[in-house]
Amino acid sequence: MKTNKMLVIGEKESFIVRVLVKKSFDADVECEFVHWSINEINAKLGDVHLITVYIDDDAPPSAEVLHYLNDMVDEKGIQLIVIGEPDDTAGLRQMIPKESIYGIFVRPVDNELFVWTIKEYYQKVEAGEFKKSIMIVDDDPQYLSIVREWLRGTYKVSMANSGLQAIKMLGKNKVDLILLDHEMPVTSGPQVLEMLRSDDETKDIPVMFLTGKSDKKSVMSVVDLRPQGYFLKTIKKDELLDKLREYFMLHK
Repeated sequence: MKTNKMLVIGEKESFIVRVLVKKSFDADVECEFVHWSINEINAKLGDVHLITVYIDDDAPPSAEVLHYLNDMVDEKGIQLIVIGEPDDTAGLRQMIPKESIYGIFVRPVDNELFVWTIKEYYQKVEAGEFKKSIMIVDDDPQYLSIVREWLRGTYKVSMANSGLQAIKMLGKNKVDLILLDHEMPVTSGPQVLEMLRSDDETKDIPVMFLTGKSDKKSVMSVVDLRPQGYFLKTIKKDELLDKLREYFMLHK
């Protein structure tokens, strides 16, 4: 069974902070306090994806720590719960993207609401709500299955075995990115892209082509269609995951 983990970071482990840590444990969330120290936070971060930031009136985090947290938000998709008075949390809220701040509490903290918030967060994690969604469109069922297995641990993945099926599915559920086979029978990848771009509902969905042809002429024919990118079908799992992670980091 996967263990839910959270860090509480602050200037000092006060009585209030110890209460928050205990309440978190009571909610089946493994929780640990660490000081405002990049080295301490980095040593304990591991696979933690939720951090509660406790800001005292007289001890706000340094700019260095804020920069570090901002980098971790980008790199690991960390969400923050922020506790403190509005004036004290202003620097953090200016530095951290608002979509990465899951909740804000003013002291004194409503403990029951705090516990409910972290429970809700992990319920959403379990449901995959924080994962980016990717649709793979390819007429080769074996290739579809392979790529799905590569991506499913990191992304919400849907599959379509034809362009028309993809368009029908997108009418009900939008995605964050489409990986589209360039060479498909009946309706080719370029034709599917044209259909997507001509519809107001789908025109802004990013598309990256999958192609089995690596010669210059074939690659240029793909690039000329101006997708967000393309991958050769010979790409390996780790390289694909790295490139997708880089894409989503650059296009938040």
